[in-house]
Amino acid sequence: MLRSIIAQKSVVRSLATFASPEAALPKKYGGKYTVTLIPGDGIGQEITDSVRTIFRDQNVPIEWEVVDVSGLENSGKNGVAEAVDSLKRNKVGLKGILYTPTGGSGKSLNVALRKELDIYASLVLIKNIPGVKSRLDGIDFALVRENTEGEYSGLEHQSYPGVVESLKIMTRFKSERIAKFAFDFAKKNNRKLVTAIHKANIMKLGDGLFRTTVKDIGQDYPGIEVNDLIVDNASMQAVAKPQQFDVLVTPNLYGSILSNIGAALIGGPGLVPGANFGREYAVFEPGCRHVGLDIKGQNTANPTAMILSATMLLRHLGLNDNADKISKATYDVIAEGKVRTKDIGGTSSTTEFTDAILSKLN
Repeated sequence: MLRSIIAQKSVVRSLATFASPEAALPKKYGGKYTVTLIPGDGIGQEITDSVRTIFRDQNVPIEWEVVDVSGLENSGKNGVAEAVDSLKRNKVGLKGILYTPTGGSGKSLNVALRKELDIYASLVLIKNIPGVKSRLDGIDFALVRENTEGEYSGLEHQSYPGVVESLKIMTRFKSERIAKFAFDFAKKNNRKLVTAIHKANIMKLGDGLFRTTVKDIGQDYPGIEVNDLIVDNASMQAVAKPQQFDVLVTPNLYGSILSNIGAALIGGPGLVPGANFGREYAVFEPGCRHVGLDIKGQNTANPTAMILSATMLLRHLGLNDNADKISKATYDVIAEGKVRTKDIGGTSSTTEFTDAILSKLN
């Protein structure tokens, strides 16, 4: 069951709000929570440093357990086993994005981490941010993505030279639980429509199972409408009329594609917060999974997505006051427009943007 951790005073949804599974809540020791921190590759160190600076300034009751993990070859630090052990202890983590090589046999460490801990539900919040000009207004939808099967099952082999078989695994059990997550999220956050995204016109068994399962689960949630869209049509609709969407629930690959489309709609990957939930663990990370290797170390990255993901983490822990203050200060800086990073039309550095947030807070 999902528990609402947003203020109950109003049914109006604010930015970067969500519901959190009760089972994933960690223990508090000595007045503080211990949270696993995985900075990740590319700009990960810079944007997680921004979060740490803000939390330290605000005396947020969190101790970080830092684990270095990298998907880069010759980095000398895989670290997945250590990260898994840390998350098993702490139950909650903040994570940058890990690089996944395109060629060769290197596996995605992001996928490995989610599958090892069965962190099955990805939640990405796509919403216009005041002060960031976009082509379309009125965008406000949540994307719920199944994290552990589908095309990301990782089962590939070359049956004959030049012939590769890739297995897409779809199960009723995992389709049911991601559907329940999506409907529970909708119910707790006053959302009225859940749309199943699929390609059942071609993949009639696999995607047909997903589509049917979501619709069947929807019968248990009176007051919430359920419909479905073929993924290519959904992609077109997302750039033509995204205002029609409320909650999208998707298999793995389609969610990855639509989260990137959503990021482009509202101003880029530096603005989209996200979280991943399992029965026992929760990991918060930018919703649009871009590593940013090309701007690593330049102090130009936009830390907004990581900061807002961190405020989602705070709400998950019940630290709503800290979350509200930090998210409000972040949005105020963006809306004011004097200090903004290059990706949203400014010239400010990551550090300057962070300092502007601190000024708002203090």
